[in-house]
Amino acid sequence: MMATIRDIAKKAGVSPATVSRVLNNDLTLSVTDETRIKIIKTADALNYSKVNRRIQKRVALIQWYSQSKEQDDLYYMMIREGIEKRSQLYNFEIVRIFQNDLNEIEGDIDAIIAVGKFSNEQVKHMSQVSPKIVFIDDNQFMNGYDSVLSDFKTGVTQVIDFFIKQDLQDIGIIYGEEHSTDGLRVIPDQRFDYFKQYLSNNNLFQEKYCFKGDFTKKSGYQQMRSAINKLDKLPSAFFVTNDPMAAGTLQALQEAGISVPGQVQVFSFNNTSVANYVNPELSAVSVEMEEMGRCSVDILNDLLNNDKHVPFKLELATKLVFRDSTKK
Repeated sequence: MMATIRDIAKKAGVSPATVSRVLNNDLTLSVTDETRIKIIKTADALNYSKVNRRIQKRVALIQWYSQSKEQDDLYYMMIREGIEKRSQLYNFEIVRIFQNDLNEIEGDIDAIIAVGKFSNEQVKHMSQVSPKIVFIDDNQFMNGYDSVLSDFKTGVTQVIDFFIKQDLQDIGIIYGEEHSTDGLRVIPDQRFDYFKQYLSNNNLFQEKYCFKGDFTKKSGYQQMRSAINKLDKLPSAFFVTNDPMAAGTLQALQEAGISVPGQVQVFSFNNTSVANYVNPELSAVSVEMEEMGRCSVDILNDLLNNDKHVPFKLELATKLVFRDSTKK
């Protein structure tokens, strides 16, 4: 006998109305992701005909970094986990592609989620695979693509305000610069741009306190060593624009016998688990990495199913998390 909505509801422990709305992809329904997944899996297990007719979409998750880099910078891993968890709701099959290697794609692709920074040529190449693309961490909105971003400007401003309220006149920065994997696009660190602009507006910006690296722990260590060797006196605080560089910064300061936060305060960005496992634990601007991934999948689902879809530029809020690397 064919399973009914009531059968699914009974087995899943929810109301028939909830089952109906979940299976009809009603995103206005206020239920947890776990409940949605449970209903869909129950319907599949009972061979419910509506679920069987659902066509699974193949989504290429194009990552501009290598698999080993994901292990080094948990920022990307957290975004990916958010994508994969949310994709279960829509029956999306995720095909992971590293370093923009589109030649790895086998079979038809219905849509793309692109994580990282890409040149115009790479974007054109992707659009030939599928024009339905959502970008994460790369503002491609002006080119007509959905883009999911973090609010860098507010996070940077709040960090500087925190230091200014302590009457600090000397604030340094360790930041990064990147390139697309084809080398055709240089990606400056927006956080440095906001840092420079805001401090300049307060007549506090000093070029000598700025050190550019490449977002790795080794680079953070090297840039802080350079600061220690070049400067007669270190600034009272450093803003470091990602957690791996901040971990390297702490290592260099500790080796030099410079106390944190006693002599130099350190404020990081992203707030991955790395911030909790260094000594001292890092104060950090918290970015909603998993939520960035989840939102990108929601947008992609609308892009695939709504003929009147209009591109989004979604900017998620950040917040400051205070730990032992800064003064209270």
